[in-house]
Amino acid sequence: MASSSSPQRLLRLLSLILLLLFAFCSISESSQFCDAGIGYGESCGVSSSSSTKLLIKGGTVVNAHDMEVADVYVEDGIIVAVRPNIKVGDDVTVLDATGKFVMPGGIDPHTHLAFEFMGSETIDDFFSGQAAALAGGTTMHIDFVIPVNGSLLSGLEAYEKKSKKSCMDYGFHMAITKWDEVVSKEMEIMVNEKGINSFKFFMAYKGSLMINDELLLQGFQKCKSLGALAMVHAENGDGAYEGQRRMIELGITGPEGHALSRPPVLEGEATARAIKLAGFVNTPLYVVHVMSIDAMEEISEARKSGQKVIGEPVVSGLVLNDSWLWDPDFITAAKYVMSPPIRAAGHGEALQAALSMGALQLVGTDHCPFNSTQKALGIDDFQKIPNGVNGIEERMHLVWDTMVESGQISVTDYVRVTSTECARIFNIYPRKGAIRAGSDADIIILNPNSSFEISAKSHHSRSDTNVFEGWRGKGKVEVTISGGRVVWLNDELKVFPGSGKYVEMRPFSYLFNGIGKADEKYLSSLKAPVKRFRATT
Repeated sequence: MASSSSPQRLLRLLSLILLLLFAFCSISESSQFCDAGIGYGESCGVSSSSSTKLLIKGGTVVNAHDMEVADVYVEDGIIVAVRPNIKVGDDVTVLDATGKFVMPGGIDPHTHLAFEFMGSETIDDFFSGQAAALAGGTTMHIDFVIPVNGSLLSGLEAYEKKSKKSCMDYGFHMAITKWDEVVSKEMEIMVNEKGINSFKFFMAYKGSLMINDELLLQGFQKCKSLGALAMVHAENGDGAYEGQRRMIELGITGPEGHALSRPPVLEGEATARAIKLAGFVNTPLYVVHVMSIDAMEEISEARKSGQKVIGEPVVSGLVLNDSWLWDPDFITAAKYVMSPPIRAAGHGEALQAALSMGALQLVGTDHCPFNSTQKALGIDDFQKIPNGVNGIEERMHLVWDTMVESGQISVTDYVRVTSTECARIFNIYPRKGAIRAGSDADIIILNPNSSFEISAKSHHSRSDTNVFEGWRGKGKVEVTISGGRVVWLNDELKVFPGSGKYVEMRPFSYLFNGIGKADEKYLSSLKAPVKRFRATT
């Protein structure tokens, strides 16, 4: 008997050793993050909530098309039930949301974390940027992968390494910076194997990221064939280059030169051109960071004519104006430098109106922060100031304060522009962007009667400045739940690196509905080729 049981004891011993080694490796990895000072919470590397069961009780549950007083029951990261008076056992953590709004967590469609640009790298990586997002009520973001030497696969590999620190769910867009058969094949891999369903084309940044109209057309055609959404940074790159040269000749080297070198007309022209080329190909188009009346009007007119164009304002463009760029203190002025620039007073108000009327569809941030030391690289030349501002933590609060508190949009519209429409556009609805049974438990509790104040001293970004410094408003996210875990409560953030998940996004979102029929109609309208007879003598 002793000899026959020895192999079993040996197997049990080996299993125990392997289990201890796995645990040690996991703890060691978490300890590395903790030693680097990037953990939040009492016990870095340990989940903020020991319970996998949550009940959010008595709140007003808000979706993009309806709202009701109901309880929300969550188990193992998934919403199980949404209805009044849910009864639960003692093993369930209960959150009282009476008098408050229970909403889908925000989805930020436009971020740049750990982004190498203009000789610097954004100060927020995939942990600090996501931690800031969660503190502000955003539970998912979509970041832009930049190719490495034009290679999409190499770019994705680099971003997969960067995102190992993630503490919330995220997805990827892919930028296209050159065109050849290799890039075309890699686009197919991105869509069919890697869960990426959108590609961004830069019409600006001459000499680095900018592409020409020939590439734009080829890219649009490829996007259409794959069911992927074409996105554009719409500024006339040649015009901006000429504008920069003009400012330097005039001796205008400070941050105000940035805005003066790329006026709204350049954004409007590029937006119109991209829309017309997308119409020529008959593929949906997404215009990122719409900053001006000029660009907004082009999008509005195209949508009126039936073209499928999405316009994304960012929160800095909605609520700020360019007056700070003329501040005599360089550090103050430089922190507002981004592209397209923050515009003069009047543009933001027009963008707000367009958002309220549906001419623009959702709000992003273009979160791309550099600290004051990095911005100082351009102290003698605005062309060397790294472009980008913060917003990932502030977006949900500022949209509520600016748009809902003012009466410009409803509470349900707030959910639509901050979460649901993004989920629909990028084909992850209703897994994301909804409070309903079967959806991911990415949830916020917002108190409309509570106040907030924004400051670089208290925000969770690593940046030492904040473009919304001193803003006070109504409507505060008091609780954030990410993947069923309570990560923000009582102004305390409890998150740990590596807890986020990559979300794959399928092609052929609702924007592609009807594209095939429109192509058929176009072909039948040509009445060609015409059969002709050769003339005989």
